[in-house]
Amino acid sequence: MNLFASHFGTYEIEQGSDGPSLQAFRHDPAPSPVGAGFLDLADHPTRIRQPMARRGWLEGDKGKARGDDTFVPLDIKTACDLAADEMVRIRKSFGNRSIFGGSYGWGSAGRFHHPQSQLKRFLNLAGGFVSTVNTYSYGTAKVLIPHLVGREYSDPGALSPSWDRIVTMRPFILSFGGMRLANAQVEAGGTGAHRTRGWIEAFERAGGEMLTLSPDGRDAPIGEHLAINAGTDACAMLAMAYILVTEKLVDETAVRRIANGYEDIQDVLLGKTDGQRKTPEWAEGLTGIPAQTLVSLAHRLVEGPALINLAWSLQRAVAGEQPYWAAVVLAVLSGQIGRPGCGVACGLSAVSSVGNPLRRLRGPAFEQGKNPVTDFIPVARITEMLERPGGTIRYNGSTLTLPDIRLIWWAGGNPFHHHQDLNRLARAWKRPETVIVHESVWTATARHADLVFPSALPFERDDIAAASRDDWIIRSSRVMDPPEGVETDHEVLGRISDRLGLGDSFRGRRSIGEWIETLYQGYREAFPELPSWEDFQRKGYARLADPAPEEVAQPLEAFVDAPEEHPLATPTGLIELIPDLMRCNDQRLGAALSTPRPGDQEEDTALPLRLLSPQPEVRLHSQLDGARAATDARVEGCEVARLNPADIAAAGLSDGALACLCNSRGIVKVALKADARVMPGHVVLPTGGWYRPEIDSDGVRIDLGGNPNTLTRDFGSSELSQGASAGGARVEIRAISEHPESK
Repeated sequence: MNLFASHFGTYEIEQGSDGPSLQAFRHDPAPSPVGAGFLDLADHPTRIRQPMARRGWLEGDKGKARGDDTFVPLDIKTACDLAADEMVRIRKSFGNRSIFGGSYGWGSAGRFHHPQSQLKRFLNLAGGFVSTVNTYSYGTAKVLIPHLVGREYSDPGALSPSWDRIVTMRPFILSFGGMRLANAQVEAGGTGAHRTRGWIEAFERAGGEMLTLSPDGRDAPIGEHLAINAGTDACAMLAMAYILVTEKLVDETAVRRIANGYEDIQDVLLGKTDGQRKTPEWAEGLTGIPAQTLVSLAHRLVEGPALINLAWSLQRAVAGEQPYWAAVVLAVLSGQIGRPGCGVACGLSAVSSVGNPLRRLRGPAFEQGKNPVTDFIPVARITEMLERPGGTIRYNGSTLTLPDIRLIWWAGGNPFHHHQDLNRLARAWKRPETVIVHESVWTATARHADLVFPSALPFERDDIAAASRDDWIIRSSRVMDPPEGVETDHEVLGRISDRLGLGDSFRGRRSIGEWIETLYQGYREAFPELPSWEDFQRKGYARLADPAPEEVAQPLEAFVDAPEEHPLATPTGLIELIPDLMRCNDQRLGAALSTPRPGDQEEDTALPLRLLSPQPEVRLHSQLDGARAATDARVEGCEVARLNPADIAAAGLSDGALACLCNSRGIVKVALKADARVMPGHVVLPTGGWYRPEIDSDGVRIDLGGNPNTLTRDFGSSELSQGASAGGARVEIRAISEHPESK
């Protein structure tokens, strides 16, 4: 069977009279229709078909016109010579610590043609590079959670009980931020079967109850929805914890047995640390939820069984640690932590794999080698790195010096989609001497490069796909050949490696086919039940057998049953209700010990609307922006912003009107859609629209692509994580003719 593996799942390749098409994989119970649109990109007008160099860079403008320039076509030999020469020049003049290797992932579901692995292997062989740590998706939680419950849970999804336990135990699910089923379409290494929708439906059939708290009713897949102001989730949870403490509903003996810091938490809740008692009445004024409702929810939690679910979006905010910390505190005080199917879940439905009871495929990737350079930054601090070379930032208890970057080399990912405050990034992006980008289509990142190498799209190459959090491995076949002159990242980097004398080392003296077979054999060594390479090629896929229920590890169950026998990897071996780093006065995470103040560090507090920027339903991040699903969803070519009808009327506009969302950071053109499910005072604009700034007739810069990150704030979540803080940026709506001047 010939299959194509993508982040949206697996598709069968069907050859018809009009050419190939992608059909749903017969073993997938809930296939995503979005991934079938990959082939729309084969001949798309935005396709990059040959190497290109920015005219100003060739003329020595030192980045001045980067992002606003024209490009000159090159042959592959000339382009590779230029790239190799620039690498040699930068290394000789400034050293490898001046090279930034940009690759965020999501470039391919394949294990071999994974741009991040290809680029990092090349740069490591060339002497190393400045790297990044963590993610935009859950970078704040990833740093915080190990301080609470230990290193074992550095992947926040590992803190979630499995869906089979949840269905069996039928806990009351209190879901902050919700469970968008559209998010569960995707998985980093692909999947053969989307299961999340089936589990949620099974939970509902079993009589399970779910209450979703979010500003958008579309976040609730089943059950009831309760509107809550963006950024106030921690306030609601602390108010519930306050009720448990003041009404003496906490089993203090049980809490002290598994957790350290109970007395300190009482001080926080009772206002002894900051003078503010965390009463339901206090929380009502911030959250918009009636005090009595918060009291009732506290009682419901302590009665149990109960599970608190947290969307990843909650921690992408200033002091984004607060809701995740507050959820762990509330789960401990209510006695739900460590109970089967109960406690805390981080990101159920955030991607396909979270919560699925299966055996995880652990196996090799394309070998990256060792990076001789030890400098790194948290991924969300790219702009700050470019703006302040030699400056410092605090991160996870240490101080990092920001490197002086002269060369950016990027393959995989699109920072001009997923980074915040894109106009600010565009200004900082001009500082390096050279930017080299590998890309398939003319994204904003490609348009902000100096030297662009065209890349074959995922369906134009052979590979194997296997997600480390999934149990399927797929033989992904080439659906069609790339355009003439377009090569894979591996082939291009191999050419440049040859010019640097590194070709044999980079290729490992293997062909692409030999590499793919070697990677598969690595999986087979780890899981001998997998078929032979020959049988796998013929069938096209394999899957690990389902585990027995008792074989699926459940978070914190063994620890809560016997904390002395199963201590956590924390300083005390217990759950740390207030980790040491949260006690430091010089940490902005000191916010966790003070009254939560939604909107801290937001300079546009007078603006009426809070911006929500969820993942899109019709693409993955900015991928497939040119495919039919994404283009059909636009109105008059504009991305759609949903908001409450009352907010549209207050702006003097109408449903369906084209308008601008504005703040001090930028202006974005959108089409308005009235939706009563959106809480008043909020506007929902999904991510993924391509950043496309243009200067209008009045000389004002407007993003016509509809990217919400033109408006979001680029400010570290805290000095603990330095995570992204896009959530809840303030904006206003203006008629197109009335937009204010942007910076």
